[in-house]
Amino acid sequence: MTIDQILVTIGGLSLSVWIGWFFWFSEKKSTKVETMESGIQEVVIKVKGGYSPDVITVEKGRPVRLNFYREETAVCSEQVLFPDFNKQAMLAPFKTIPVEFTPDKEGEFGFQCGMGMLHGKIVVE
Repeated sequence: MTIDQILVTIGGLSLSVWIGWFFWFSEKKSTKVETMESGIQEVVIKVKGGYSPDVITVEKGRPVRLNFYREETAVCSEQVLFPDFNKQAMLAPFKTIPVEFTPDKEGEFGFQCGMGMLHGKIVVE
């Protein structure tokens, strides 16, 4: 093996380890939504290559409004699905689109883009 082959192998392995850590082991921070005077729990979620924040904590039994602001035109992020709440929305680029529902049970509920590549989670307490 030449020195170039050894360096390329080490670089490839290092990159593979970093990618694995980033996608599977990095800590995801949860964002607790603010409750407005109207009693609605509301948060803005930016969409650009993913959802930010991607873990949202809400209270059971109180209305929720997730305001999605899509900062890109990628086809993958044009739709968001909430299968557990029977909700979905088309997200227009560079516009805020609200998704509203009232969670009636505690637990963790996923949401995703229409292609299943972008993921987030709603934690109901």
